Amino acid sequence: MFSSWKRRFRKRGKPSVEIFPDEIFLDSENLPDFDVHQFEGRIEKPISLTTIGFLSVVFALFVVVLVGRSWILQGRDGDIYAAKSESNRLKETILFSERGAIFDRMGEKLAWNTLGDDGDNEFSIRAYTKYSGFSHVLGYVKYPAKDKYGVYYRKDFQAVDGVEKYFDDVLSGSQGTKIVETDALGVVKSESTVRSSVDGTNITLSIDSRLEKKMFEAIQNLANKVGFTGGGGAIMDVHTGEILALTSYPEYDNAVMASGADSKKINKYFSDERKPFLNRITSGLYTPGSIVKPYVAVGALEENVITPEKEILSTGSISVPNPYDPEKKTIFNDWKAHGLVDMQHALAVSSNVYFYEIGGGHTGQQGLGIDRIVKYLSLFNLGKSPEPGFFSGPDGTIPSPEWKDRVFPGDPWRIGDTYYTAIGQYGFQVTPLQMLRAVSAIANGGILLHPTILSIASSTTTVSPGELLPVSGEHLKVVRGGMRLGAQIGSASGLNVPYVSIAAKTGTAELGVFKQFVNSWVTGFFPYENPRYAFTIIMEHGPRTNLYGGTYVMREMLDWMNQNTPEYFETSI
Repeated sequence: MFSSWKRRFRKRGKPSVEIFPDEIFLDSENLPDFDVHQFEGRIEKPISLTTIGFLSVVFALFVVVLVGRSWILQGRDGDIYAAKSESNRLKETILFSERGAIFDRMGEKLAWNTLGDDGDNEFSIRAYTKYSGFSHVLGYVKYPAKDKYGVYYRKDFQAVDGVEKYFDDVLSGSQGTKIVETDALGVVKSESTVRSSVDGTNITLSIDSRLEKKMFEAIQNLANKVGFTGGGGAIMDVHTGEILALTSYPEYDNAVMASGADSKKINKYFSDERKPFLNRITSGLYTPGSIVKPYVAVGALEENVITPEKEILSTGSISVPNPYDPEKKTIFNDWKAHGLVDMQHALAVSSNVYFYEIGGGHTGQQGLGIDRIVKYLSLFNLGKSPEPGFFSGPDGTIPSPEWKDRVFPGDPWRIGDTYYTAIGQYGFQVTPLQMLRAVSAIANGGILLHPTILSIASSTTTVSPGELLPVSGEHLKVVRGGMRLGAQIGSASGLNVPYVSIAAKTGTAELGVFKQFVNSWVTGFFPYENPRYAFTIIMEHGPRTNLYGGTYVMREMLDWMNQNTPEYFETSI
């Protein structure tokens, strides 16, 4: 049976060939017949013990590293990576609060919140009134911002300038927190609020936006008309300290600064030599000129240097002999010859000679002297900023021998320095807000008020009692009369209107080496019979030859108020 199968297999398969030992094993006889380089034949060799040992060590090291790394990840640092894993699954996000809105005293919105153009923001976008004149009062905010990875590096609204900054703690509220759970693909599975956000509080300003808009418009129009580089104006309640208008020209666009998107326009603001970010009322320093004369007059009356009735002759100048050469006299000019003037007429026509003499003395007329001039100017807080806060700014300078010694070492104080200080020149520097507070004290009988930008009727703000100055009410009455005369027949006669009685004092401060430029001031109050509001206007760096200035702006303001807000002219409170 087996033989039969064998025969059949041989018939179907190939012929069998016998294999000899020399075809399997190499020997020294046939080895040379192989050309190894031509890949003839094949030599089989056993793996060496060295190679086996090396591979075993490598494998063992690999196992050790693998086990060690596993222990680090799961053992020693297991909790850390578990927390990271949980963090990737549970993300903490910010719940932004709504910022409080800002209103004017009449309830008109000045700053509020919107959804923005796309409506996809996680926080509200700030909107500001479209009207000009509010930038320095309101300020602006910078929004929360993310880096390129989507992580917030600025998590809060950053308030910049104005009401937004100084009342940020009231307006901002507090943020909340939300936990968002996602799966491995980032799909939100659930949300949970950990802490709810608390919206900010609305605030109402003392500003009347109608007055604010008109004052800015009048200042801007005059600046463009005659070439003033800037200006500012403010109106204050002389009994409460509430600011009804406070504007500065030029200004910036709040919304542009808040978004930060229009870099071209923002760079233009920063490069503008007119300084649109400067709040000229609180932070602008200017030579006051003749608007300081009412306070020198108060000092002269308080110190019995002169009586209100005594007249001084102004022929257009006075001269002072040179102590080293009597033949050479120093001339101090008036802006014109006024003849004989008493105190009220001297204030009305702004006689320099009168104030040279009561300030520094001359030919038999006793003068206050520089120390007492500084005393009474300082009493009204000229050269000194209000307390820190919304109205804080630079102090300014009242010239004095100590000041001169610091600025001009070795140069002694001279009588001419006293004369020029008495008329608001020389190194004198004040802010318009300082002058506004001072003239309010003249108007209300000697109370130096603390100004407020918040509406007293609509907030928890109370009327500050102010500081009662140690000056005679009768002496203040004399000065008020001189200022009223100034609006009737004097340098402020442009404000002699039939619908309300104005008391005012003008000032023109000369600028430049050749005195070819001026700052034009007017400051005062109304109604004269029962003062309610004080005002200050500054027009900055205009040509000396122009015939317009601060008085022009205030007259335009008064005419507009007579037509649109006559309630401010009522004599009863």
